Formats: sequence, C-alpha cells, structure tokens
Amino acid sequence: MADQTIADVKKSAEQKMQKSVEALKTDLGKVRTGRAHTGILDHVMVDYYGSMVPISQVANVTLIDARTIGVQPWEKNIAGKVEKAIRDSDLGLNPASQGDMIRVPMPMLTEERRRDLIKVIKGEGENARVAVRNVRRDANTALKDMVKNKAASEDEERRAQDEVQKLTDKYIAEIDKLLQTKEADLLAI
Repeated sequence: MADQTIADVKKSAEQKMQKSVEALKTDLGKVRTGRAHTGILDHVMVDYYGSMVPISQVANVTLIDARTIGVQPWEKNIAGKVEKAIRDSDLGLNPASQGDMIRVPMPMLTEERRRDLIKVIKGEGENARVAVRNVRRDANTALKDMVKNKAASEDEERRAQDEVQKLTDKYIAEIDKLLQTKEADLLAI
C-alpha cells in the first residue's frame, strides 16, 4: 500500500466499478422476461449429498421450446430434490416431472409479477450503485492517505478525486442504462 501511486488507485477503482457492473449484468440476466432461457436456473442450489451445489452440476439443463426448460438429473434419486429446489427458489416457477425429465414451463408474466420483477431489478441496481460508491469512497480514502504520507500533493489528490468521481458517474450511468433496458424488456408483452 505504501508504494501505491495515484494511477494505481484510479486503475483499481475502475476495475472494481467495472466488476460491479458485470455482476449487475449477471443478476439482471437471471430475472426472467416471458421467455425461457437456461441461465434462469444458474443460481438455484440443490442439496447433493449434504452439499449445496448449482443445478447445472447435477443435471443437464436444456431448452425444450421457447417457453419451457428441461432439467434432466444425472441421478434418478435426486430428481425430487432438484424439482423442490426449483419450486422453492424465488423465481416463481412450477416444475413438473415427466419420467426422469423435469419440465419447467415459464408462466406468462402477469402485470403484478412484472411490477414485482421491476422492484427486484431496481433493488439489484441500487446494490450495484452502492458498490460503485463504496469503491469511490475507498479510492478517496486511499488518496487522502497518500497526502497524509506525503506520497502525493493536495492538488494531485483533488485532481485524482475528480477523476474518480468521473468514473463513478460513468459507471452509475451505465447501471441506469442497464436497468432501463431490462425494465423495457419486462414491460414489453
């Protein structure tokens, strides 16, 4: 930390802000619109011999058609657990077993469900904004420490803080744009 330069602080801040935006993109990808896609089940965990693992590690997840996901567990004895994990997830899905295949139909989104999902994505967006602001705070603290330790002048600190603020504004704008796009997807019927 002692040998850290202003450029290092800015580079590190930008990388962390970029990671926050990437995490938001991933989270928004999990929020479903009316169409089926296998990524929806990525964060659903199944109890597999005492360990919680993602569904993709215990089953094949495929698209049967535009509105149905097929989940085929590799072991017959865990089909019930997989089905229960999907049903108990926060996705509002109702899987049905057909032999050793679990069909997961995507219900049409009701107006109420759309509004709920918009609340969810706004919450995700706010979390991403907070993460970006926390990175800004950490960067500004590091810059202040550099001035205290005589590693940088106050003018350099002020300029660097302005640049960190510009980065913050840029990534917050990117987050807002992602949210608007996803909200438009949800409202499109």
